[in-house]
Amino acid sequence: MNKVVSAMSSSQNPHGGQEATIKALYTTMMHWGAIIVAPGYTDSSIFAGGGNPYGTSVTVDQDGKMIEDVKEAVKYQAKRTIEVAEWIKRGRQ
Repeated sequence: MNKVVSAMSSSQNPHGGQEATIKALYTTMMHWGAIIVAPGYTDSSIFAGGGNPYGTSVTVDQDGKMIEDVKEAVKYQAKRTIEVAEWIKRGRQ
């Protein structure tokens, strides 16, 4: 309860349900009372990494190699999640 969370996903094809997967994960996290931090469209790295506002998602080929370069989007999403967690922590003190 009251944990800050964010989700990411991957699939083998470009329209493999990455957004739906993240939204389903968030539904479960809501049952836990989690505080969801999606990246939204708050940084240009999200657009460069495929443009998923719910969380970073990546398409991989059959060998497991990433088709999109999502490294910056992952870094941004992690940074944003940590920042929000810090805001909440300060607010509870």
